[in-house]
Amino acid sequence: MDDAQILWDYHQMHHEPRNTDIAIGLGSHDIGVAEHTAELWHEGRFPLIVFSGANAPTTVEVFPRGEAVHYAERAKELGVPADAILTETRATNTGENFTLTRELLNGLGIHPQSATIISRPYQQRRAYATARKLWPGIDLVCSARDQALEDYIDSIGDANRVIDMLVGDTQRIWVYSSAGYAIHQDVDELTFQAYRRLVDAGFIERLVQEGRLGEGAV
Repeated sequence: MDDAQILWDYHQMHHEPRNTDIAIGLGSHDIGVAEHTAELWHEGRFPLIVFSGANAPTTVEVFPRGEAVHYAERAKELGVPADAILTETRATNTGENFTLTRELLNGLGIHPQSATIISRPYQQRRAYATARKLWPGIDLVCSARDQALEDYIDSIGDANRVIDMLVGDTQRIWVYSSAGYAIHQDVDELTFQAYRRLVDAGFIERLVQEGRLGEGAV
C-alpha cells in the first residue's frame, strides 16, 4: 500500500479550481466522476458539461447504456438541468474523449477557450497530458473528487483492481508520450521505483505492450 500511495500521489495534479467555459467528464467505471461534476456545476464553475464515453470491458455491465449516458442521468438526479449537459457516446479511450468531444462541440458551433477535465483521481495526470497533446491551445484545469486512497478503494470495493489501474496509468505516462498520444510528463525516481515494485508483485493486469500500440490503445 505504501507503493500504491506513491503512485496515487503522483497522479494528483493539485490544480486550483477556476471557472471555465465547459467541463469534460471522462467516462469510466467510477460514477463519482459524474457526482463531482455536478458538485462543480452547482458551484458555478462552468455552464456546460460534456460527458464522454461509450463502454469498455470494465464498464459494460455497470453502465449498459454507455458511460456518458449513465453519467448524465446521475448528474440530472443531482439537480443539473438537461440543457446544461451534452453526451458524447462514442469514445472508447481517453484520446477519443477529447477528439470526439471537440468534434461534437464544433458541430454545434461551440468553441471553448477553457475546460475543466474531470476524471477519476488517479487519471488526472494522464488526462491532462493527453488533452494538451490532442487539443492544443485550450486552457485546462484538472479536477477529481478529493479522496484518500483508502477511501477510494472502499468506494470501488476491490483493492487489487485499483492498484492494477494505478500501475497501468503510471506506465501510460511514458508509453503514450513516446507514441505521440500525450505530452511528456516527468516521472521521478521514487514513483518509478514504486511502479517497478508493484509490477514485480504481480499488478500487471492493466499494462500495455510498449512499442506495439494501435490507435485504440489510448
